[in-house]
Amino acid sequence: MRWSGKYEAILFDLDGVLVDSLGVIERILREWAAEHGLNGDEAVALSHGRRDIDLIRLLAPHLDAEAETARIVAREEHDTAGLRALPGAADLLAALPSTLWAVVTSGTRAVATARLRAAGLPAPTLLLGAEDVPVGKPDPTGYQWAAQLLGRGARHCLVVEDAEAGARAAGAAGMDCVGIGPALEGRRDLTVAHMPDLSHLRVSVEGDVLVVGAL
Repeated sequence: MRWSGKYEAILFDLDGVLVDSLGVIERILREWAAEHGLNGDEAVALSHGRRDIDLIRLLAPHLDAEAETARIVAREEHDTAGLRALPGAADLLAALPSTLWAVVTSGTRAVATARLRAAGLPAPTLLLGAEDVPVGKPDPTGYQWAAQLLGRGARHCLVVEDAEAGARAAGAAGMDCVGIGPALEGRRDLTVAHMPDLSHLRVSVEGDVLVVGAL
């Protein structure tokens, strides 16, 4: 598809956008669900774009959400087997000035840092994780705060997401969203463009402006 736009910053989701971590996430969630007699398929389906604590409150409100989140996060911080950068991620981040991009993830900062390191990707100057916001995606707070911390207006930021919850957060924040991967394919109600991965995204830097388009 033909699409282009000019922005002052790009805000990336992490899992499914920069890092291929689906296998790790599913394995950990299925193991956790089995320990509590919960449906692993449902846990995985509900997890996309959500913080662990929000997932637990939704899926198993009878459990201690904070304690169970800590258990899951402890596994996520150390289980990096099979993680890799998704196509196009390394080249794109290398081409972007550090002041013009950030990561806004539903995982914790420690988990995000471990996954970026395992995938061989640079740590961003600004990384907002689950512990940095009172409410996770689809609430727009994370993206709104990222824009403010970068000194950019919301309408001048582009979000790159792979999950509906994240795309809805971007829309609620007043930001354009590019969809990556199968979950957002055909969702023109939530995205300005869609592509399989970041290798299809073209970005050129003109001063403090990013000219972004689909290859």
